[in-house]
Amino acid sequence: MHEHPLPPLTGEHTTPAPGGVPDFGTRDIGVVVVTYASAATIERCLAALLAARDVARVVVIDNASPDDTAAIVERLARRDPRLGLVRNPDNRGFGAACNQGATAIAQPWVAFVNPDAFVNRDTLARLVDCAMARPGAGLLGVEQRDERGVPDPASRRADPSLREQLLSLGKREHLFLGKDPALAVQPVDAVSGALMLLPTVLFVRLEGFDEGYRLHAEDLDLCRRVREAGYEVVVANQLWVTHVRGVSSRRRPAWVELQKHRGLWRYFRKFEAAGTPALLQPVLFIALWAHFTAVLTRQIWQSLRG
Repeated sequence: MHEHPLPPLTGEHTTPAPGGVPDFGTRDIGVVVVTYASAATIERCLAALLAARDVARVVVIDNASPDDTAAIVERLARRDPRLGLVRNPDNRGFGAACNQGATAIAQPWVAFVNPDAFVNRDTLARLVDCAMARPGAGLLGVEQRDERGVPDPASRRADPSLREQLLSLGKREHLFLGKDPALAVQPVDAVSGALMLLPTVLFVRLEGFDEGYRLHAEDLDLCRRVREAGYEVVVANQLWVTHVRGVSSRRRPAWVELQKHRGLWRYFRKFEAAGTPALLQPVLFIALWAHFTAVLTRQIWQSLRG
């Protein structure tokens, strides 16, 4: 992080329309929603986004959903020209689909919202307010809450350490930073990928999400690269979003668990391996996949028990 905050990344990506007049406002937000088997929640998600202030564009990238997700989006798109749909012939992965959607965003701000997250009318607009008022803010998130209103501790995260996670036998408490009630805008290492907002120019500058991740850890990777670029990752503590966790993931729990472990190893190789003794790295690799085997065995046992 730079000693002095960098200036806010606003204004420099406004594309002039013919005659030199910008064709969108400096507060306009483009939203990318990546779906897979999201029929249970996508209509509620999109209705909330299209009713939200300053949302000028919503792009849904569907990763070959086997249910009615795409049909629901097509029906809604006929009612609102701000909504667009791209149907992928296969599942490209979350990060790749986010990047694909971002290419259709011309607004100064880009938000990535999960199909099982439901924003309030002012959530994204107030998040832009926070970004514009805070020099150096690069990526912003909000508190995630379940449908009972219980906050998700993963809303404010520390950088993951594979070594610490394995030594703690998979316990994740050390990853959660907790809410600082004295701060309206709280700097953190990472926010939940269920809702992330950043200036489009910064997303482009960082070349988007790392598509080497299929699912999980790509949000942690992006947050880390934002900080390495000299900008802050922050949570607006007064804002929140309802997030029904893992709706589509329940269809393929073993595959999701595989991608989590692959993601953790990729993250380790990118950010931790250089500072880890060479002799320890194969031990961590074996321990990681032993943990995956244990989790998979537990899932199979629970499934057999009904």
